[in-house]
Amino acid sequence: MLFIMLSGKWPAKQRKIAMLVNQVNLLQRKFEYCSPRLVARHDLKFALKLARDAIVSQSNRPAESSSVNSLNETCVICLEDTDRSQIFSVDECQHRYCFSCMKQHVEVKLLHGMVPKCPHEGCKNELLIDSCRKFLTSKLIETMQQRKLEASIPLTEKIYCPYPRCSALMSKTEVLDYSHSLMGSEQSVPKKCVKCHGLFCFSCKVPWHSGMTCYTYKRLNPNPPAEDVKLKFLASRSLWRQCVKCNHLIELAEGCYHMTCRCSYEFCYKCGAEWKDKKATCSCPLWQEENIWLEDHQDDEDEDDSDYDDDFY
Repeated sequence: MLFIMLSGKWPAKQRKIAMLVNQVNLLQRKFEYCSPRLVARHDLKFALKLARDAIVSQSNRPAESSSVNSLNETCVICLEDTDRSQIFSVDECQHRYCFSCMKQHVEVKLLHGMVPKCPHEGCKNELLIDSCRKFLTSKLIETMQQRKLEASIPLTEKIYCPYPRCSALMSKTEVLDYSHSLMGSEQSVPKKCVKCHGLFCFSCKVPWHSGMTCYTYKRLNPNPPAEDVKLKFLASRSLWRQCVKCNHLIELAEGCYHMTCRCSYEFCYKCGAEWKDKKATCSCPLWQEENIWLEDHQDDEDEDDSDYDDDFY
C-alpha cells in the first residue's frame, strides 16, 4: 500500500503518510537516478544494509577544497549537510548523527518505554545521559533517567510506593536496606518509601495497616480499592491490553496489532499471544483498516462538519 503511494499511483490522504511520501520524494530528488523497488519483508535487512553502505560511502567522500564545505558533515539519517558543531558522536562507537535526528530517535524510544541506544543498525551501545544534554530538553532528560532506572531493576525486584501521590519505583533490596537502617529487619514492622517516607506493608503492597495482620487486612478488604476497580472498568471498556510480563497497560491509538511493551515483550494486541522472532504465534490479522486510516476518517468527519459551519503505544 505504501509503495503504491510512493509510486504516485494512489494519493496519500492520511496526514502522516502524506508527510512521509513528501519526505521520500524530496530525498529522491537529491539523487542523479532513483528507481523505487518493492522489497520482500525477509529481504528488508539486506536492502537497508545496501542503502546505509551507499550513504556512508557518500558521507565519507574526500573533503571539498572550500572552507565552508569542510565545516559541514552529512548526517547519514536525513542526508542533510549540517554544521559539525551540531553533529552528535555516540560515546562508545563514535557513530555520528545530527542533533535533530538524534532528538527524534531518543523521543521515540522514550515514548515506547525503552532505553535509547545508538541508531546505527546492530549497534547495542546505550546513549549516555550527560552526552545527550546537548540536544535534549530537561523534561526528556528526566524521562531518560527514569527509563534507565526502570531498566536497571529486574522485574522480580521492582516495587512501587502504594501512595498515589508518590508511586516511586524502587527495588525490593533498596527498600529492605533503607527500612532496616531505620526500624529493624522484622517482617512485622512497616517498610518505608525511600522517596516520600510513607509507611507501607511489604507483603500486601498497600499503605501500612497498623494494628492488624496481613491476613486480617485481606479478610476485611477482600475487594480491590475503588481506584483499581475504576481503572479495570476503564481498561475493559476502552479495550486496553495488559502486558503479561510486566502488567503494563497498553492502548492502541492507531497502527498495527504488533505491540512492543516498554519491557521489550512483544505480543498481539488483539488476542494477547506472544510474538517470537518478530513473527506472530496467532492467526489474527496484522491490522484493521480503521486503526490504519484513523486520521482519514477524522478528516472526513471534519470536512462534513465544515459543510455546515467548519497512539502507541
